[in-house]
This record gives sequence, C-alpha cells and structure tokens, in this order.
Amino acid sequence: MSDITPTDAGPWQAIHVFYASSTRPLLTECVRPMVDGLVADGLVSGYFFINYWLEGPHLRLRLKPSSMAAVDPVRRRASAAIEDFLRTRPALFEVKDGFFGELYATLFELEYTPEEREQLTGADGAMRLRPNNSHSFEAYEPEYGKYGGPAGIALAEWHFQHSSDLVMELVRTMNVHLRTVLLGLCAQLMTVMAGCFIPDDEALVRFLERYHAFWDAAFHTTDLTAAKGYEHAYDQTAGVLGPRIHSIRREVAEGRGEQLPGFLGAWAAHCTELRDRAQALADRGELVFRSWSGDELFQPDTSEQALAMLLSPYLHMTNNRLSATVRDEAFLSYVLARALREQAVPR
Repeated sequence: MSDITPTDAGPWQAIHVFYASSTRPLLTECVRPMVDGLVADGLVSGYFFINYWLEGPHLRLRLKPSSMAAVDPVRRRASAAIEDFLRTRPALFEVKDGFFGELYATLFELEYTPEEREQLTGADGAMRLRPNNSHSFEAYEPEYGKYGGPAGIALAEWHFQHSSDLVMELVRTMNVHLRTVLLGLCAQLMTVMAGCFIPDDEALVRFLERYHAFWDAAFHTTDLTAAKGYEHAYDQTAGVLGPRIHSIRREVAEGRGEQLPGFLGAWAAHCTELRDRAQALADRGELVFRSWSGDELFQPDTSEQALAMLLSPYLHMTNNRLSATVRDEAFLSYVLARALREQAVPR
C-alpha cells in the first residue's frame, strides 16, 4: 500500500483549534483553502480532521508533510492561516466551566483512565478549558488498538482524508446546520458504508442494533440517548426516510452502489475500495486489535469479524466530522435497524 503511506514523508502534525462555534466557517474559509494550497505546493501528502471535546470544543487537524524538509513550512503556513482566521472570524460563544458537564463526565469515563482524568481536571475536579479562539500543536497519537495496528492505522488515515474531503464539500454546498438535513445525510452515508462492509441483510441489522445498544448503554445515566420519543420520531420519519434507505441498500447490495446519484455514488466507490483493502489486510493477518479491557492484543478469527470491528469507528468518525451528536448516532442506528428489519431488502 505504498500509495497510502509514503515512506519518505515527514511525521504527522496535529493541530488543535479551539473554536466554540459552528465549524462551518473554520472548515470552508480556513482549513479547505489552507490544505488545498499545501497540496498544490507539494508540501503535504495527507490530511484529515475530527471534532473533539476535551478541554473545550475544538477541531483536530492532522497534516502529513510530504518530506522532512516540508515540516517547518507546513507548520508555519498552517499557523499563519489559523491565526488569520481566528482574528477575522472569532467564535463569540464562550464555554463556561460545567457546561456539558454530564456529557464530559461520561466521555471521561469511556475514554480515559482515572489516572489520565486527574491530569485533565483542575483542583475542583472540573475539566480544564483551553482559551477559546486559540490553537496549539500537539502530539499525534494514533489509536493503534482500535484500528488494527500500524497497517490498520495507515488504512484509516487514507480513509479519513476521503471522509474529510466529503464532509468539507457537504458543509460547503448543503445546509448541514439544519438538523433534518444533517440526519438525512448521516443516515444515507451510514447505509452506504455499512452495506458495503456487511452484505448480508440479517447480519447488517444485528450490527446496527449492537451499534445502537453501545451508545445507548454508554450514556444510559444521561438524557443524551433517552429512548423516550424514539418510536414517535421513527413513525414521523419512516414514511420518507424508510424508502430512501431501502433504495440505497438495494443498490449497494446488488453491486450498483457507484451508480447512486452525486456524492453517494462516489462514497460507495470509496467504501467498496476501503472494504477490499481492509479485508486484504485481515486475510494476511496484518490487523491486530487491542481488547476492550486494554489488557491484550488479538487478531480477529475471520475477515468478517475484522470488517465489523473497523466499521464501528469508521461510521462514528464520519458522523463526528459532520458534527452529529451521540444522541443522533443512537437514534439513527435505531431508525436504520428498525427500517431494515421491518421490510427486507428486495432481491
């Protein structure tokens, strides 16, 4: 996979941009033109972004310099572009101590050990906050255990660039800030990707039900994924969303995903290639995951198991880039599983 990770490239640069507002202007007016310029000048060979919450809402931008000589120019140009944007388009909303406290507490429990949490909180036990409208370079810490080791991380980084490009284009051209538009986009993208990775209808429904159960169980002590209202919301959306989901699922299941209109066809082509690359790694025994407890490493018994393990974080990170919430993911996986279970995909 020499086309995924150039061996002569410089180390990944991780930039955290603390911006307590919609990421739309940050992505369209800063990140996109900055990355395009770096690519055009041959300075970066890879890039992607995610949204994150630790120490305040921020965007984590990753840039892969094309060579060691490109590292300093990439850092200088990225800093200058971000500083200029924050000066001209600052976020006016300030996150106060305790804001989203319930969510942050749950995320702390999920993602960090007690020892790590001590390093991230103040004397009062509350999470420390970074200054709004600021940025910093941080260590790049890929999640090897989640994505299958070094080979899996290289594949994920390649995929994340495609996902980031897709999201930046959707943010630029569509009203993603409207909840109905956001949920519709996420549902369609999830259907395409999940369908490419899991071709069997019953297995796909079971996966979506497990995906829903994870988010629901992880946040059961909060109101972030409360099941109250799910059935009513499903009844309201099923008439419109259900047929669309079934149509997409049918095209993907019958090998015609690339013929879907617009961005969905391109996404299906990418997800098919992603699946094929992941399956090849699994078949060669190159994917090594860390157990949920973190105590041991293991290789999946089958490529199907490996694909399902990768699908969960792949789905989550694309939804994350679109700024979908945990509540959104729990609801959408419920809707998709129920829609597919109640009406089998025609063959």
